[in-house]
Amino acid sequence: MKEQLAKIRTEALAALESVKDAAALDELRVKYLGKKGELTAVLKQMGKLTAEERPAMGALANEVRAAVEAAVDAASEKLAEAALSLKLKAETVDVTIPGKTPQLGHKHPMYMALDEIKDIFVGMGFTVLDGPEIELASYNFDKLNAEEGHPSRDWSDTFYFDEGSRVMLRSQTSPMQVRAMETMELPIRIIAPGRVYRKDEVDATHSPMFHQVEGMVIDKNVTMADLKGTLNLLAEELFGKGTVTRFRPHHFPFTEPSCEMDVQCHKCGGAGCPTCKGEGWIELLGAGMIHPRVLEMSGIDPNEWSGWAFGMGLERTAMRRFKIADLRLIFENDVRFLEQF
Repeated sequence: MKEQLAKIRTEALAALESVKDAAALDELRVKYLGKKGELTAVLKQMGKLTAEERPAMGALANEVRAAVEAAVDAASEKLAEAALSLKLKAETVDVTIPGKTPQLGHKHPMYMALDEIKDIFVGMGFTVLDGPEIELASYNFDKLNAEEGHPSRDWSDTFYFDEGSRVMLRSQTSPMQVRAMETMELPIRIIAPGRVYRKDEVDATHSPMFHQVEGMVIDKNVTMADLKGTLNLLAEELFGKGTVTRFRPHHFPFTEPSCEMDVQCHKCGGAGCPTCKGEGWIELLGAGMIHPRVLEMSGIDPNEWSGWAFGMGLERTAMRRFKIADLRLIFENDVRFLEQF
């Protein structure tokens, strides 16, 4: 038995010294130390020894087990160190190589134009309001003097949630004017930018989803001259000194008198082109003096107060501001287009 134990120790230590991987190490551990291993097989023969021989053989067996276990631990630590070394070598980073500069984005041209508009009006004492895109017909139409039967209320123009519904995707940001009149103290100076929805076919100047900026002033002795002066200042601040504008009579149910303001086409300079549909002008906004009935429906006395309002398409403003020929470019997210700004 003594020779068997000595042989196990010699062979096990030699094998563990040259083990190459964790799988081979585990195989050797089972071979020598497992329940059916060689050391266990020898220990099962202890019953054949005399009472005098057993203590000496037991001590020798424990010594062999301890030596083999220590060799297994040492081999395991050696393999772990080797694996860590290989991993560190594979993941080595050359700190002398120049890093990659992250590509940062920037504001969309439409929001550049919106920020400019906000700055202009805030500089004139206006407050910027935000409101719901899902709106009640009473705010989108009724309280703006657009009664049942008005063309803008037709299913062909407006996105309703279901037939006969009074809930809709707002077709303008004008409801914020009503909400302001109902909740704010007079006098009022506000602008209300946001997304709006109409059943327009997509072309160079139209989209079923677009952005509007509504503006409103209510004060004493407000006139059409105040409206035109403010809008001409807006055009020159946005598009540069000497910007050519024109005001045309129009009809809106919520303003009286009403007008539309055009700016000279930035693409052709007024000569006529596909962008302006040959007219030489691009409609920028609709405006007018707030209808007395609209004031009354919001609890404001039209004999004491007067006001004006306008609504402008933000995309068309951005097109004029940055000389963009086609509105569809604003929504297509083509990086080649966006990087120009």
